[in-house]
Amino acid sequence: MSAYCDIAPGHPVHGPYHATEYGFPQRDESVLFERLLLEINQAGLSWETILRKREGFRAAYDGFDVDTVAAYGEAERARLMHDAGIIRNRLKIEAAIHNAQVIQGLRASHGGFAQWLDAHAVEDGAPRDKAAWVKLFKKTFRFTGGEITGEFLMSLGYLPGAHRPDCPVAILLRDRAAR
Repeated sequence: MSAYCDIAPGHPVHGPYHATEYGFPQRDESVLFERLLLEINQAGLSWETILRKREGFRAAYDGFDVDTVAAYGEAERARLMHDAGIIRNRLKIEAAIHNAQVIQGLRASHGGFAQWLDAHAVEDGAPRDKAAWVKLFKKTFRFTGGEITGEFLMSLGYLPGAHRPDCPVAILLRDRAAR
């Protein structure tokens, strides 16, 4: 089985994501929300499909603005269900809205989504493992099973494995972390 590092470089869709985003830590709330929303929508589909629809998602979900999405009502839900630029799945749409509302709550409880992730990154003195993250995400968010949670966290560097150790991007990320 090929690793993402084997197939992504040079690919018109996967290449830029692999080289500039996958495994890179992020702090911006809208970027974190985008990544979560995209991972949720990838369930049952290819990542290439999601990356090709990314701009459609950005337009449909108001630039991934958490407050705007959290306030969506029936009109916005209906609009999303008819938007061919995204994945039209009612459960995924409801999850996006619910998860935006959860992220709003994380501002009050932790200072924001990034701070919530940081606060849970270590458990009992060691980095939180995937199983513990999945349990926490299932308790906190909607539509966040093992694969979705794992890929979301790996894509942000909270879980290892985004890149092969010898991948040039992995080397770049290690060099940045060492500074």
